[in-house]
Amino acid sequence: MPAKKYKVTLSAEERQILEKLTTTGKTAAYKMNRARILLKADQHQADGGWGDQAISAALDVSVATIERVRHQFVEEGFEAVLSYTRHD
Repeated sequence: MPAKKYKVTLSAEERQILEKLTTTGKTAAYKMNRARILLKADQHQADGGWGDQAISAALDVSVATIERVRHQFVEEGFEAVLSYTRHD
């Protein structure tokens, strides 16, 4: 399997924001899913980031969605992933 082109590396501040987002208050479903994807894909974890198949199985989202979130994070940044924009 080829190496991931778009690797997610979160700062401590970004990780804290995402963890808070996924555990408190009311959050839109798209934003919650994107936050969870980024947290699981983060390369700064003890074992590195989860693979797309593992994230897909754990969160019940398509691999294509995970790939889009990774791509958007690397190309457009943290804030862009959490804002609602369509890239059709």
